[in-house]
Amino acid sequence: MTAYVEAVSGITPKMRRAIIMVQDLVMVLVAVALSLILSQSRLSFDAFSSGGLACWAVIVLAAHLLFRSSGLYSTVWRFASTPDFFNILKGCGSLTVVLYLASIAYRSFFQPVAGLNERQFIVFFLVSFTIISAPRLYYRFLRDGASWRILRRAAGDAQVKQALFIGRLSEADVIVRFTRTAQPAEYAIAGIMATESDAPLGTQIQGVPVVALRPRLVEVLEEYVKGTENLDLLIFGNGVEREIEDYAELVRVARHSGIAVVQFSGLSELGQGGKLVLDAVEMETIMRRSAVATDTQRIGAFVGGKRVLVTGGAGSIGRILVKRALELGAEAVLVADNSEFGIFQLDQLIDDEHRDRLTSRIVDVTDRPHMMRLVSAFKPAIVFHAAALKHVPLLEDNWEAAIETNVFGTLACAEVAAACGVPQFLLISSDKAVDPTSVLGVTKRAAEQIVSSLHETHAARPGLHAGAANDAGLARRLGAPSTKFIAVRFGNVFGSNGSVATIFQAQIETGGPVTITDRRMTRYFMTVAEAVDLVITAATDAEQRQGRDDYAIYMLDMGEPVPILEVAETMIRMAGKSPYTDIPIRFTGIRPGEKLHEALHGENEEVVKLDTAKIFGLRTDVVDWGRIEAALPALQAAMRDQDKAAALAILAGLYRAEREVAGAREQAVPKTAGQIG
Repeated sequence: MTAYVEAVSGITPKMRRAIIMVQDLVMVLVAVALSLILSQSRLSFDAFSSGGLACWAVIVLAAHLLFRSSGLYSTVWRFASTPDFFNILKGCGSLTVVLYLASIAYRSFFQPVAGLNERQFIVFFLVSFTIISAPRLYYRFLRDGASWRILRRAAGDAQVKQALFIGRLSEADVIVRFTRTAQPAEYAIAGIMATESDAPLGTQIQGVPVVALRPRLVEVLEEYVKGTENLDLLIFGNGVEREIEDYAELVRVARHSGIAVVQFSGLSELGQGGKLVLDAVEMETIMRRSAVATDTQRIGAFVGGKRVLVTGGAGSIGRILVKRALELGAEAVLVADNSEFGIFQLDQLIDDEHRDRLTSRIVDVTDRPHMMRLVSAFKPAIVFHAAALKHVPLLEDNWEAAIETNVFGTLACAEVAAACGVPQFLLISSDKAVDPTSVLGVTKRAAEQIVSSLHETHAARPGLHAGAANDAGLARRLGAPSTKFIAVRFGNVFGSNGSVATIFQAQIETGGPVTITDRRMTRYFMTVAEAVDLVITAATDAEQRQGRDDYAIYMLDMGEPVPILEVAETMIRMAGKSPYTDIPIRFTGIRPGEKLHEALHGENEEVVKLDTAKIFGLRTDVVDWGRIEAALPALQAAMRDQDKAAALAILAGLYRAEREVAGAREQAVPKTAGQIG
């Protein structure tokens, strides 16, 4: 039976339809013969004579035309239900009437046909309907088995959601078991669409049939949504978005048909019989990239048992960092954020089992005394500095706030971390810092320069800050214990506050238009979950490095840049709409500070491939700490004077100083080579 189902499923739709048509015509001829045999009729002419063959040809032609006009071939076999059997009934009835009228006409104009009367036509109708319906029912039985219940939901099961599962068979076994033992029952798995291409199609797992295999998942799902209105839910297995190329299209088909889409992420309440944990599939998954599974054991060993401080912990990236740290077993997590509402939202996100290890404080990261009190009391092992202002056009006008938060906030938190002996300080950076053309870019570049300079200062004299011997001011400000400073640079994150994805989603929900600055614009994209895991992985890697292999800046591998227009069109389709028709797209022109294309590293930066997947080390030229420290008072003076040009010139000067270091290094290389020769 399985071989039969696999053979039929492997045929292309056009070829399958042609075979069905031929099969139906053969069945019609068989029905004619059976009707004559069952009614014990003997025709007065030879069935294989020229006249007999012409008669068969007329019957075949009439049957084909009538079956097509009856809509018989728009029916999906697997969902042959009442309306579809009515089409078969209509086709067979029409054919019977046409043949009967043809026989009457023949008798009127030519001669009566012995052995042919109304009884044979009644038998023909019954036989033809039966044998044409039978293969469809048989195939559907083999293909779906228990999943027929999708089409006939009982009144008492109105609250039980009928679902299809897409994922690995091992997960399907777990999910089917727990959906059946849950009280009260919430979901009923009616069919399994396996991601394994070699899974046994047509077999059953605990009575639930395997109804589709790769690469026919989209085609089968489309057949399901056309064939039934009782399908409520599509459940993806954990990590399926990384395993199948059609993930986004499957989500689109389901959403277009009004079917909810969720993703299985584990089980909870095991002591009470088990409960599925199903997470909503967010828009951040639609531009899926090839991703490497996180080494959870490695990052769990790094974070587990540690005290973690997350500045900007109520922000979009910060809150996922907080959640992940708690999941990985952090002893305690402290959130420092100046958004009361953001902290409230974070508290709602955290599960009850983790909430007792979370502490939140409303504080501005530029408030050095307040941060000093928090860090001194909490004693974190690592500070994830995610606090930042990041909206490109908005910061062009609010440049003072950008400098205050992104530059002086980073400086304050870094110095507090060093003074309190925090082992590691990690800055969340941005691709906007590469060859910056905006206020956001130059402030994030300055933040990277601060971190890089402090990193090199500490690496130069392990256990003591470089300024301890040569710079009394620096030693006094940073203290004696050594802190490892690193920055992690990456591009756009789906789902982060103010990101293009959240803007597009809001515009789609209101009916559009979706606004794009330029149709040529591209950006790097990554999901929040993947970015956070890689940030923690970078911190894990940095903890073990020393000497030349110790990197101040890490860069995440974000794949190829994606056209913003493609993002918008994909999101519109996944919302069940048509781009330009249902939801208009409007181009507004590039805004101040924006680039057409971003880069993750500059020309003067060497990208080093590491043993850890999706993470690179960057060897970049570092501005001397003394030069940074000298620029800070001038920057504060420019801010007091409301002199944007002067402030940006000072930050640009630091960037030029970095390029000068690069130039000096390049000039020194040939000279050294000549001396060696």
